[in-house]
Amino acid sequence: MLYFKPARLGDAGLDDKALKADRTACRNFGPCGVGEKALYLNSLFLDRRFYVPASNVQRAYKRVALSKGGFTGKGIFGSIPYLVVEYGKGESVQCTFKHESHVDMMLAEIRLRFPHIRTISEAAARRLAEAQAAEEARYKKVLSPTAQASVDELRRALTFLEQRPDLTTRLAALSKARRVDSLTNPLHKWVALAIFCFALAASIYGASVWLSGAGDYGLYITLLGLAALFFFAGANVLPTVRSNSRALTAALDRARRELADYIADYPDFPVPARYAHPATLARMIRSLREGRSETVPEAYEDMKSVLRSLNSSVKVSQTEYDEVVAIKPMFLLENYE
Repeated sequence: MLYFKPARLGDAGLDDKALKADRTACRNFGPCGVGEKALYLNSLFLDRRFYVPASNVQRAYKRVALSKGGFTGKGIFGSIPYLVVEYGKGESVQCTFKHESHVDMMLAEIRLRFPHIRTISEAAARRLAEAQAAEEARYKKVLSPTAQASVDELRRALTFLEQRPDLTTRLAALSKARRVDSLTNPLHKWVALAIFCFALAASIYGASVWLSGAGDYGLYITLLGLAALFFFAGANVLPTVRSNSRALTAALDRARRELADYIADYPDFPVPARYAHPATLARMIRSLREGRSETVPEAYEDMKSVLRSLNSSVKVSQTEYDEVVAIKPMFLLENYE
């Protein structure tokens, strides 16, 4: 495997031998990566160009920037996901990702490998504490013995599931991708591919005309062709080896099997593997603590009922929004069965 030595960020570093071994074996997530000893971060043009030893990292969290189109529902661009890493003495770096799911999976890997690294910003931590205090006020002060036993059972299952955030994050990301794919007209992808091929041919033709000196119009044809190529390459609409229905279905099935194998060691896990996510169990616990259910099966049905009723017109807290975005595609794919 070809190895390029990444540049160090901050004062702390690794010796060359340890750095090479760690960089070569790191897990890649989009343009960045997570090793056993360091985080590998991208530059503007190169993937994993820099590294920060994990011992020198204080925080790593997701930030999503919305363009005007993201706020209004109009325009070409929507959200742009970033990974922000705070390290050293108040230093930070922001890494741009193409897919938000890659940021989520990388953060899950960071939580798994480096528990000391906080994965939410200070502002988000304060908002989360305020939201949790408001949520606690809605809970019943005293639960019945049956409800309390159900809460304890779900908490044990939640603790077990949280030991493998990589599996649950991958399941959520692939469920979302498969749901989006199922709602996309396949014809649109092939039309985009046809336009992409036409733009590629126009770029080649324009370049040949311009280089042969037959006319300056060849330069304009090349630029227009390249603009179309970059647009469709970045819009994630082209059918590729990984972004087609068959590949997404196979990847989702594999993620479900891996999660099913993991929870097989847990006696009588409370939800099916295809819905096994910390947010699912957290919402079931909330149902019990708010007095809407008494047993685990009742909490499961109540959770599905509430989840089914949520849509774009319902206003929810940021915590609940994150939960719904993570798990609702799983249930929609299976029609809540």
